Amino acid sequence: MRRLLALLAPLAGIYVLVVHGAVTLDLGIGRRTRALGPLTRTIAAPPETVFDVIAAPYLGRTPRAMQDKLQVWERSSDMALALLRGPVPHVAETYDLRELSEGTPFVYSGELGTDSWALGAWWGNRVAAPWERAVAASLDAIQAESERRTSRA
Repeated sequence: MRRLLALLAPLAGIYVLVVHGAVTLDLGIGRRTRALGPLTRTIAAPPETVFDVIAAPYLGRTPRAMQDKLQVWERSSDMALALLRGPVPHVAETYDLRELSEGTPFVYSGELGTDSWALGAWWGNRVAAPWERAVAASLDAIQAESERRTSRA
């Protein structure tokens, strides 16, 4: 029994680190991808305002609340190269903003990638739902702030 516990303890520690994004296992073999989203909103604000709210942590100063999750390596007026920590080795995300007279239709979509064939696909399926919930919460905050700025103007 002690041998089993001695074997499982390090695995449990690695699991906790991976779940919290402190360690990302990027083996580069058996990569599987799955779709994220789409998540949609119509925001009662012009696209420029919505973009400014989304871009602020990347193109401006990163808020303290995000500094442990977001590290911007390079900034310019229309581009940011950022490192985000998370429980998977690959994520590509798209934020599509359109302009309509009644507001800004907003669509989030993405791709989440994991390694290790079936085991990675299983992990990706476990990670995707909380990931999408976190994005949805961010979209709620983006919508609220964009609409607040518009009503103030």
